[in-house]
Amino acid sequence: MTYIPTSPKERDAMLETIGVKSLDDLFEAVPAKHRFPELNLPPALTEMEALNELSGLAQANENVRSDLISFLGAGMYNHYIPSVVDHILRRGEFYTAYTPYQPEISQGTLQAIFEYQSLMSALTGMDVSNASHYDGATATAEAVNLAYAQFRGKRRKVVISPTVHPQYRAVIRTYAQGMELELAGDDPNINVESQPNELADLVDDTTCLLIVQYPDFFGRVYDYTKLIETAHAKGALVCVVANPTALALFKTPGSMGADIVVGDGQPLGIPMWYGGPSVGFFTTRKNYVHKMAGRLVGETIDNRGQRAYVLTLTAREQHIKRERATSNICTNQGLIALGTAVYLSLLGKKGLRQVAELCYQKAHYAAQQLSQIDGIGLCFTEPFFHEFTLCVDRPVAEVNAYLLEHGILGGYDLSQDYPSLQNHMLIAVTEMNSKQDIDVLVEVLSEVNHG
Repeated sequence: MTYIPTSPKERDAMLETIGVKSLDDLFEAVPAKHRFPELNLPPALTEMEALNELSGLAQANENVRSDLISFLGAGMYNHYIPSVVDHILRRGEFYTAYTPYQPEISQGTLQAIFEYQSLMSALTGMDVSNASHYDGATATAEAVNLAYAQFRGKRRKVVISPTVHPQYRAVIRTYAQGMELELAGDDPNINVESQPNELADLVDDTTCLLIVQYPDFFGRVYDYTKLIETAHAKGALVCVVANPTALALFKTPGSMGADIVVGDGQPLGIPMWYGGPSVGFFTTRKNYVHKMAGRLVGETIDNRGQRAYVLTLTAREQHIKRERATSNICTNQGLIALGTAVYLSLLGKKGLRQVAELCYQKAHYAAQQLSQIDGIGLCFTEPFFHEFTLCVDRPVAEVNAYLLEHGILGGYDLSQDYPSLQNHMLIAVTEMNSKQDIDVLVEVLSEVNHG
């Protein structure tokens, strides 16, 4: 059954207004032979039959909640999500709300965004956060736009660490095509032993932005304080792409001196779905707020002396500026951002740190056990959070196929993005992986190595 909100009377009034007598008249421009093509569809099903059919299809999928043990990360992580997150998201007040174009009557939506902004600013150690972007890749590309606008297009070089997420770098390349930017450092054929401070040699007086990841795509954790100081000395801004869970345990990018901190909020209470949707967080320092894309909700006092929320900054002007606009983002991931706000509010500072500590401890136990298997070892000696790179003695695809036969979703094959990293597997461990799960992984990998 289809629900049509307009009544026959309302429909007739609209038709009369535009000067036609019936709905069929609206299709006069379409040749008659193309108006009602014959569709090759199966016979109609009842609701009960359709539900059974769709349930059968869905059950053919394996998922990490009930069917597989997952050690796959690379930007999308299997964390525990408290039930209250989904409960709040499905409330009608939030579930059906759209972008607050009339903010004065959207106080609930604005307050939710304000709480999200406050939490993300505190987590990253930055002054302000916008109302969110589509995902981490988009947020990172918007950092490039901010830097480009800050220097009014006079600095056209962007230095990108090759250990920034490959998909993020791909989105940046797409953005850069229309801006005539020079991208330096974005080379998949890297020396994996190179250190981040070597990026300083690429930064010069034409550089508007330096982008690094924390932890990097290989899972390594670096203190970027010195590198950021060097970039600032050459007049460039610095953007840090951060894993938000790691920020509960490690030094914040804000304390390192970063100008912009971005990333994907998926680890904060958002399911992995089928790769999305997610939410991109974007935080920066107060003096760059007017170049920041998207929306910014502020708190004020109304004429009755009561607390009220307003769209302090909004991207509506983007519809007018067109090619001179600082962003093509006209909305935000309001519902998903709300989910991260609920998650962070529920866990609090201590709870989020506990999650981070569980990830850290379990990942280090896994790394210790796995590195004892003949033919397998850790590829890097640098500190890591909950992801680490494992070197195996055969193609990762082959290893993962064997793991899948035993109900294990293996690590990410780094050779997909870095040709020189053949037989390199990125393993992710979260609080969802029990000691038993890790021991099973070790046992099965021992078997494949002796097969």
